[in-house]
Amino acid sequence: MAYHNIYDSWAWLGGHADGNKNLREVVLKEVEEESGVKEVKFLSTDIFSIEILTVAGHEKRGEYVSSHLHLNLTFLLEADEKMNLQIKPDENSGVEWIKVDEISKKSSEKWFVERIYSKLCRKVKENLGEVI
Repeated sequence: MAYHNIYDSWAWLGGHADGNKNLREVVLKEVEEESGVKEVKFLSTDIFSIEILTVAGHEKRGEYVSSHLHLNLTFLLEADEKMNLQIKPDENSGVEWIKVDEISKKSSEKWFVERIYSKLCRKVKENLGEVI
């Protein structure tokens, strides 16, 4: 997870497709950009979860971004936790490996923890058991 400066909270890695229709390519690019992790493996060819989220208006890189809807696609990935992590200073100020059971304690976005992370963490455990 990364400590996202905009949301002032720990959150899963992510980003925008910016017109790229190859979502797997987008995922790999965002993971590397936000964490420095270059070697990841998709655990499934399927999208793991889809949500439509509201995003409040905010400042990003000195520009105002008005409130909007965000189509959130989640994929399950695997990487070696011994890989070096690095921050992306213009977006995050921390990157850590966080156990599934500890996500709700790390994220300060209460609504996101209750509505999104709890659902996705439960789904991960149902699909992967206690390997996480």
